[in-house]
Amino acid sequence: MSKNRTSMAIHPVASHLKGIAITAAFTTLCSLSSNPVQADESHMPSGSTTAVSGGGHNHVRADAHAPIGVMGEHMHKKGGWMLSYRYMRMDMEGNRIGENKVSPESIVTTVPNRFFGAPGQPKTLRIVPTEMTMDMHMLGAMYAPTDNVTLMFMLPMVRKSMDHLTFAGGAGTNIRGGFTTVSQGVGDARLSALVRLYDDANNHFHLNLGLSAPTGSIDERDNILTPMGARPEVRLPYAMQIGTGTWDLHPGLTYLGKSNALSWGAQYRAEIRLESENDEGYSWGDKHALTAWVAYQWAPWISTSVRLDAMTQEAIDGIDAQIAGPVQTADPDNYGGERVDLLFGVNLAGQSGALHGHRLAFEFGVPVHQDLNGPQMETDWLFTLGWQKAF
Repeated sequence: MSKNRTSMAIHPVASHLKGIAITAAFTTLCSLSSNPVQADESHMPSGSTTAVSGGGHNHVRADAHAPIGVMGEHMHKKGGWMLSYRYMRMDMEGNRIGENKVSPESIVTTVPNRFFGAPGQPKTLRIVPTEMTMDMHMLGAMYAPTDNVTLMFMLPMVRKSMDHLTFAGGAGTNIRGGFTTVSQGVGDARLSALVRLYDDANNHFHLNLGLSAPTGSIDERDNILTPMGARPEVRLPYAMQIGTGTWDLHPGLTYLGKSNALSWGAQYRAEIRLESENDEGYSWGDKHALTAWVAYQWAPWISTSVRLDAMTQEAIDGIDAQIAGPVQTADPDNYGGERVDLLFGVNLAGQSGALHGHRLAFEFGVPVHQDLNGPQMETDWLFTLGWQKAF
């Protein structure tokens, strides 16, 4: 699987230009639409899905859905269902220990190698990851068997790429060369239930209860460049694996509010490992996150948003006996930490004709705080582009 480097590859510039072009076309068509429509099935607090125009026509609210980077944030009426697609990209470059940036030269001369003492293992790290990208295509579906319960299914397709620098020999700062590893495949599938807790004209609460299955691979392999110049094929470190290898619980709580053209919301979410270790002898650390946003609807077809997302995650517990080497990503202790992101989004909602019921949205964000168990790669930026259609 890791050998197929091209079938799912997406050039970042081409992808972003494509997203901009689609958004521009959708925006133009939305703004020209003027035929009367019915309310969207998916909804915020009671009565918030539509806005009345000066001519007395009902329009779908662009802000009836949260920013596209938030998932499981809205429910549907009985019998309603929705299909969705999201493209998500995360770009990471450089390394940190805690809150401090650290250079590759500093890492290979000062950071101990966990595996020192084993045959061929130097005293300090000698391979440093310099850049990583993750592309994810998320297919989603929602269905409401009752007014109080909405079911949600998500299936990700993931591609990861990581660039490295290898330093020659067991000491010093002479660079032997660079190499790139790639992994890709189907990630962990997730099934969730959204359960309504409270609704009134301006406020809504629901419970998120999700369960993910270990459908993603945890034995990806690729070739590396060693400090001595060899190019063996090895099992890739934890960050390059596609799934967690464990059954995981995804609980959460979501709140939505609105007043005229202004809407807001917050969501707590978690990832709790239900198994102490996977088939390879480890489990990812539990994760807890809290996000909050405010959105303004400029017209029924367009809204903009600003969002803060804070996350904390524990280090990996256990170890895969086949993952070892003088690189930080092979050490389970160099995972987890804290990160806070600031994100800006745009939601577009088709108002009539062929566009009725279609939604297009995008969100871009950058970290404003990172405190990492390191050395660990730092996040540079995140981008999400999504399409949704309710029926």
